[in-house]
Amino acid sequence: MPKRQIKIREPMVQEKPEFEHKLLDVTRTARMVAGGRRFSFRAVVIVGNKKGKVGVGVAKGADVSIAVDKAIKQAKKHFINIPLTEEKTIPHQVEAKYSAAKVLLKPTTKGRGIIAGGTIRVICVLGGIENITAKIIGRTNNKLNNSRATILALEKLKV
Repeated sequence: MPKRQIKIREPMVQEKPEFEHKLLDVTRTARMVAGGRRFSFRAVVIVGNKKGKVGVGVAKGADVSIAVDKAIKQAKKHFINIPLTEEKTIPHQVEAKYSAAKVLLKPTTKGRGIIAGGTIRVICVLGGIENITAKIIGRTNNKLNNSRATILALEKLKV
């Protein structure tokens, strides 16, 4: 009787995705129809590769998971490139305004870290910026407008 050969299965190695995403905000929205209110969800997602590419996506869907998937696709279509210096910071100070949101971004020395609040911090981490000082000057707490103002500021950067 021939001996059976035992196959040893290789452990499954999960590939790391090229882009990381972070859900920034989920809001329930409603519209009026004949039978009453019909609800949907709006998702704001930040997508980046931690090497200088970042994008913001906004989408609505019948449930949260659909809205998030659509927002990720949207963010991947609207990437911007961030010019980074050797110290993993931005080349110069920049300011931008979007609606009521206003942000100020300043470069810092190596080892200082990300000194920024909520929305700006997420965009900087996923964009690959490691040393920056930032401040939301505007009079709004709207995460979508703050993220769009930050993206506008990063688009203004020149090498």
